[in-house]
Amino acid sequence: MSHPVEVTDPADPRLADFRDLTDADVRPDRRGVVIAEGVAVVERLLTSRYQARAVFGEATRLDVLANVLAGFPDLPVYSANRWFLSDVVGFRLTRGVLASANRPPAPSVADVLAGATRVAVLESLNDFENLGSLFRNAAAFGVDAVLLDARCADPCYRRSVRVSMGHVLHVPFAVLPDPWPEALETLRESGFTLLALTPRADAMPLPAVVPPDRWAILLGAEGPGLTAAVRSAADACVRIPMAPGVDSLNVATAAAVAFAHLTADARITPRPVDSRARTVRVTSPDHLSS
Repeated sequence: MSHPVEVTDPADPRLADFRDLTDADVRPDRRGVVIAEGVAVVERLLTSRYQARAVFGEATRLDVLANVLAGFPDLPVYSANRWFLSDVVGFRLTRGVLASANRPPAPSVADVLAGATRVAVLESLNDFENLGSLFRNAAAFGVDAVLLDARCADPCYRRSVRVSMGHVLHVPFAVLPDPWPEALETLRESGFTLLALTPRADAMPLPAVVPPDRWAILLGAEGPGLTAAVRSAADACVRIPMAPGVDSLNVATAAAVAFAHLTADARITPRPVDSRARTVRVTSPDHLSS
């Protein structure tokens, strides 16, 4: 890496990407910039398709990143103490290092679905931290892509990137266009079975579902869940059996449970599939239906 440049003036124009981050993501002049926080997240940003702009951090954290930064000899790297860092970003920064990157052009839905067999589809998921957690879970269970409706929060918002541990920068995602939920037909035409996750008592118990060759799990926002229109558009509604008195799970947690079941027998690489297969099969439902 280039030798870190120590900065001592909080108004230094070279730090513009990192200044006042509490509101940076909603400012029109910052919307094309993605911010990563923490050693692991910065490393994932640097190894992603996002073009890095600059790195800013404590000397000790920059030392940890030295090997990966060595691959970016022209990348500006700035060094300062933790108190100076906090003054610049506008809050107490405990992770000690940040990086900024350009947001690449948004991929099309067709590009994201090409070769995918396991997909998460999100409706009106507008909590940044839930969104980040869901992307981290998607990466953990080998989900190939995430599709969002137009009302979802931005996965590249700083808090989403942080909570995802940078995995949002590696899991492909795209926005399904309106009209909604008619846009879901794109997945059906591509051979996906649409599974709507809901706590409704009349839904099929998740453990009874034999995963289709190509599936898309539909997930709604915390509280309201999936709309009736989306549930009606699905091939099947499925639920996670829970103890009496508990009606639902956090959406990211529920997604993890669904991902774990649907990928339990999957190999690391996608299996050859028959794109016409959309049948939901049920095994031994009697003891799971309560």
